[in-house]
Amino acid sequence: MRASLLPISALMIGALAAVPLPAAAQAPSVTVRAYSSSDPILTLRKVAFEGGKTLDLSVGIGSGAFRGKGDPADIFHTVSDRGPNFTCGDAEGIAGVKGELICGDVKRGRIYPVPEYSPSIYRIQVLGDGTFRVLDSISLKDARGNPVDGMLNPLTVASTEQPLDAKGARLKQNPDAVDAEGIVRLSDGSFWIGDENGPSILHAAPDGRIQVRHVPAGTEKDYAGAGYEVKGTLPALLARRALNRGIESMAVSEDEKFLYFVLQNPLANPDNDTYADAANARLFKLDRATMQVAGEYVYVMEPTSAYRGEEKKKQNTVRISELMHLSGDDLLILERTERTTKIFRIALAGATDIKGGKWDDAATAPSLEQADLAREGIVPAAKALVLDTAAHPGIPPKVEGMALFGDGALMLINDDDFGIEGKRTAVVKVTGLGLDAPGAGK
Repeated sequence: MRASLLPISALMIGALAAVPLPAAAQAPSVTVRAYSSSDPILTLRKVAFEGGKTLDLSVGIGSGAFRGKGDPADIFHTVSDRGPNFTCGDAEGIAGVKGELICGDVKRGRIYPVPEYSPSIYRIQVLGDGTFRVLDSISLKDARGNPVDGMLNPLTVASTEQPLDAKGARLKQNPDAVDAEGIVRLSDGSFWIGDENGPSILHAAPDGRIQVRHVPAGTEKDYAGAGYEVKGTLPALLARRALNRGIESMAVSEDEKFLYFVLQNPLANPDNDTYADAANARLFKLDRATMQVAGEYVYVMEPTSAYRGEEKKKQNTVRISELMHLSGDDLLILERTERTTKIFRIALAGATDIKGGKWDDAATAPSLEQADLAREGIVPAAKALVLDTAAHPGIPPKVEGMALFGDGALMLINDDDFGIEGKRTAVVKVTGLGLDAPGAGK
């Protein structure tokens, strides 16, 4: 049963928590089953910090997920991000060493205990005994076949950080580097990958070789020397993404003519204070043949008051981590905090297409991120709640991957951050959500 889609305006944002759950999300038939794995391919290595802890690191494969309509019912593709990393400010809690002892006076330092790790695509199978296994993996590579790393691009337009190793030595930024997040796989076996850092979108061959990287117009020079083609085809305004809040979600239409992506959070437009308080996120539909924007829509994120235990935090506590195509211009979108996750069915039909207008102009004030949508006559994407993990403690936090099993059940997978805080990857099967309609998830 399809839940009613509820149009949301900026004026309603304070009342979102009072919207009743659709029957599908309340039904007692909703069941959750978790799957774990001891597959040795998920073991990375132990890293010792002098005077601190030894981290037992795993491979975090759950930054995005996809299952195509022709894929076996229980087999999925997932993607890892840039590898284990944490900020200098988090060093004491994670590594047991004060950040200044590792990072010194480095500003915006980020520590990479395994800097050589290459972001990779994984093919996993969920088994009937409550486990899952990794069938194979494909590292992302440059056009010559050399694996790329996650050492941050030398950005000058968008904000960036300084990578450091576990001893505090500076690591070289790399124009090839990728922070892989969202993933879709086409019928020809190639992949489209969303990148959180640039932000950017990459097209990779079936063997993981990056064919082309699409970046915001005007930022191409930041990728000079990359071992693959770089094109400035994305809207220039996307370079105003807040630090580490780029493109984390990708989806593809059933006919593969269109790609969809959404920014993890509203842009820092005009500044970071705006980003911290904004709820108006931009969702894009791209014509895959031309890579031109075919539609740009507003998706209004839930307020922190809608998330249990997060009520007093800033709006940027909430972020968008996954997108999945259902049918037509209907999608599933995954919002989350560090504790819980909400999944909504959204419809772009009836929403205002703002592409190519004043809202893409950096000089527009107030910006879209600051705008009162109702006053501006902008209708955002309609949305209806499908699942709130606060009601299902068996679902782990930080879910970042989402796809459908062949029987229509929802597959969720978490990003375990490569085990830096002791978490491990889990796959979850959620049944009874009414997502098994014809076309759903294809």
